[in-house]
Amino acid sequence: MKLKEIIGKSDKELKELLSEKNEELIKLKLDNKLNKLKNTRSIFNARKEIARILTLIKERELALRQAQEESPKEEKEL
Repeated sequence: MKLKEIIGKSDKELKELLSEKNEELIKLKLDNKLNKLKNTRSIFNARKEIARILTLIKERELALRQAQEESPKEEKEL
């Protein structure tokens, strides 16, 4: 999944996608242990997508917190 597609999703969709990717990763690891997985690179790719999603979620949380912290300062200055 491309980064532009991930960025366009809402927070709820991101959390759902994250749970799907975690399940996919578990399945890939299991298949790898059972020697059913032909493309072991797919484990790396799944972990990378999970990291992208988590990073985006964290960035949004930090931006929201920062906006909430700045709004009381603006009111005091006025």
